[in-house]
Amino acid sequence: MFPDDLNEQQKIRLQKVEELRKLGVDPFGHRFDRTHLSNQIHNEFGSLDHDALEALNKEVIIAGRIVLRRTQGKAGFIQLQDKEGRIQVYIRLDHVGEFQFELFKHSDLGDIVGIKGVLFRTKTNELTVKANEFIHLTKAITPLPDKFHGLQDKEEARRRRYVDLIVNEESMRVARTRPRIIRAFQHYFDSNGYIEVETPVLHPILGGAAARPFVTHHNTLDMDFYLRIATELPLKRLIVGGMERVYEIGRLFRNEGISAKHNPEFTTVEAYMAYGDVTDMMNLVEECMGFVAKEVLGTYEVTFNDQTIYLKNFKRAHMVELIKEQTGVDFFNHYTLDEAIKIAKEHKVDIEKHFTVGHIIEAFFDQYVEKTIIQPTIVYGHPVEISPLAKMNEKDPRFTDRFELFIMGSEYANAFSELNDPVDQKNRFLAQLEQKEKGDDEATEMDTDFIEALEYGMPPTGGIGIGIDRFIMLLTNTPNIRDVLLFPHARQKTK
Repeated sequence: MFPDDLNEQQKIRLQKVEELRKLGVDPFGHRFDRTHLSNQIHNEFGSLDHDALEALNKEVIIAGRIVLRRTQGKAGFIQLQDKEGRIQVYIRLDHVGEFQFELFKHSDLGDIVGIKGVLFRTKTNELTVKANEFIHLTKAITPLPDKFHGLQDKEEARRRRYVDLIVNEESMRVARTRPRIIRAFQHYFDSNGYIEVETPVLHPILGGAAARPFVTHHNTLDMDFYLRIATELPLKRLIVGGMERVYEIGRLFRNEGISAKHNPEFTTVEAYMAYGDVTDMMNLVEECMGFVAKEVLGTYEVTFNDQTIYLKNFKRAHMVELIKEQTGVDFFNHYTLDEAIKIAKEHKVDIEKHFTVGHIIEAFFDQYVEKTIIQPTIVYGHPVEISPLAKMNEKDPRFTDRFELFIMGSEYANAFSELNDPVDQKNRFLAQLEQKEKGDDEATEMDTDFIEALEYGMPPTGGIGIGIDRFIMLLTNTPNIRDVLLFPHARQKTK
């Protein structure tokens, strides 16, 4: 008896499951030893011609999913797909015997099989495995999407990534490139004397960035915790402890909107260098991104949305200078808050109740400058009001020694000369609490333990956070962040 919600094809395939059992074949198989993957065969033997392959008589054992299939009388071909790619298999009745040829004839697209055979070239010169054995391994109950259309619904592809990876070679390419990029980040930091560490995901205090958090409850401690919005404050505690150079690659969680550039759960690398400052971080971000691109792609030039991006010789510019270039407004002038609000209204810049002059400068940059930046640009000189963890600039205390890296209108990195004065840090936290009272949901909280850590003395330190997901988007030419995540969040389907 079949469940009512199965379609006709699924019912037919379930009947085949029972037929396999009657034949003494386990429809869902057992372990299988392979000698080769598809790309190994292509790489090792792809240059050999028909005669050379015949003389070699190379036997291989492969396994994978049937993604193409055609039969003609007493012979047929399949395309077998494994984690590395595809290889063609030729199956003949007189090579595999009647029993195994019947198994082949009753196989379906999506089934997983094992093949033992020898390499040869077909009349069309395609490198192929001539099967001597056809071994059924797993029956696919649900058919794969149509090979010409695949999963056209992007949201459905993201919900069912396992199907997307089977039918979409581009999705598999991105999935396989992502860990190579993360490994390259590790190689860079490891080779420059940084120690990789792990810090808690659950934080009792909101801090390290300006963002809305996810909140959870710890039953044993009977305390509410935030899923971390940054790894910054624990990492700087380790600098106090004398580790000097530390980094962490990890997930952050921000309870905010979803877009092509934003996902509430994302991956960053944060790194801290004792005895350094923001200029060291400027050099680091250029070096690091170039290193990763070169290691993964073999070049410093990448293509994104038909635009060539050069990951060398980054431009450096003050935020206020860039605003002046685009709008003519010069925020180096000492505007009062009322004057800044008037200028904002004249330029149709939205302002909120808690805004200071610094917030208005940031709003001008967001509205008029950010989208104009294409090539890698280090934007420094952020106002002190929006940078509670960065040192003030010695020449102009309205601004901090902080920068953000922008490429193609998106932020890729954020870095500071870290604030290590515990009195100044406490005052910044107090100012953040005032912002929170005025309605700023993203303001940070008072972290008394962190202030106490600074009281033990933290050396002058440079720190940086780099968005790994966005950098993966750049290196793989993937315009939507949700397509570089294997399992992005999606709204539940309604029937």
